Amino acid sequence: MNSALPAQPLRAAMNASTPKVYVLHEHDEWTSHLQVRLEELGVPYEMWHLDQGLLDLSKAPPEGVFYSRISASSHTRDHRYAPEFTESVLAWLERHGRVVINGSRALRLEVSKVNQYMALNEAGIATPRTLAAVGRDNVVEAARQLGMDSFITKHNRAGKGQGVQLFHSIAALEDYLYSPAYDAPVDGTTLIQQYIKAPTPHIIRHEFIGGKFLYAVKIDTSEGFELCPADACSIDTMFCPVEGQPEEPKAKFEILTDYHPEFIDQYEAFLQANNIQVAGIEAIEDDAGQIYAYDVNTNTNYNSDAEAVAERYAMLQLAQYLAAELEALAPVKA
Repeated sequence: MNSALPAQPLRAAMNASTPKVYVLHEHDEWTSHLQVRLEELGVPYEMWHLDQGLLDLSKAPPEGVFYSRISASSHTRDHRYAPEFTESVLAWLERHGRVVINGSRALRLEVSKVNQYMALNEAGIATPRTLAAVGRDNVVEAARQLGMDSFITKHNRAGKGQGVQLFHSIAALEDYLYSPAYDAPVDGTTLIQQYIKAPTPHIIRHEFIGGKFLYAVKIDTSEGFELCPADACSIDTMFCPVEGQPEEPKAKFEILTDYHPEFIDQYEAFLQANNIQVAGIEAIEDDAGQIYAYDVNTNTNYNSDAEAVAERYAMLQLAQYLAAELEALAPVKA
């Protein structure tokens, strides 16, 4: 049931007759929890690991529901061309009218924060002021044009907070850019962004399944910007000490209860307009109460410790959603 694509990828799958859920991914650790839930529910599934492969465009894809979990951070795992290959696979699936969860539009937003911000702004959702630059000199010029005492750099194609750094001067930025420590973005595009100082060091990540709001998780940012909630990311950083009370560890991830702000409807409309079914939208509030969305993660992960406390299980909800999509497909294809 659990199989990565073989060296000639999709050949056996093309001959499959029984519809199933196909999970498109490039990171085994980020799919294991979903596999467990699919097996618990007895959902037939197959894993397609799309780091590399071969695709015969003259063949038709198998019947089923195809769910893409390709991440913008794939290059950090030496899977540099996974998004590009996945884009080809998604084009093939969509051409043949297959049911695709988080299809080609979702992937375009996943791998480009510029695309994200333009889509969010089109939906009337505020984002921090941002300039995009290619070339180190232009990054410096972008910071000058931003004209703010403090600003953030980030990679346009990132994930896990890659490339996110806070600077308090142009000189500090120049020292970094022209030093051996400089980490160049994989697509060449660096963002210079307004630094939003929250009243307390946290952000809120809003999780959606089937395009509908599931829950929000409060994430402590006091230790930095790598905010990946997956267990594989947070084993060593799940708890941080509260100042003056080292014996009382503080959870980095906390699922909020009785939380449903008015802008959730706006977020759901944004997801629907961009054909995104599963996502996490991260937002921050400034000291004036303005909410800014700054990241849309279409390969969203969930923290098991926080879920156990709240007794909310997103991977179970996701597996149930995929099972329902597969069940809805069966009468049509019978």
